[in-house]
Amino acid sequence: MGVFDWKHWVVLLVVVVLVFGSKRLKSLGSDLGESIKGFRRSVNADDEPTPPAKIDQG
Repeated sequence: MGVFDWKHWVVLLVVVVLVFGSKRLKSLGSDLGESIKGFRRSVNADDEPTPPAKIDQG
């Protein structure tokens, strides 16, 4: 019996659902997912090389 026993996780899940409610957990999950997607987009945008600026020598 350790921290990762499945019975402990079931009890913890039941307590969290009772405290927060399933509707609030659903919105929290979708908000977290959108945050992760936004973070990934920003990291990928930073990885793309920017073209060098052209200098007008006229």
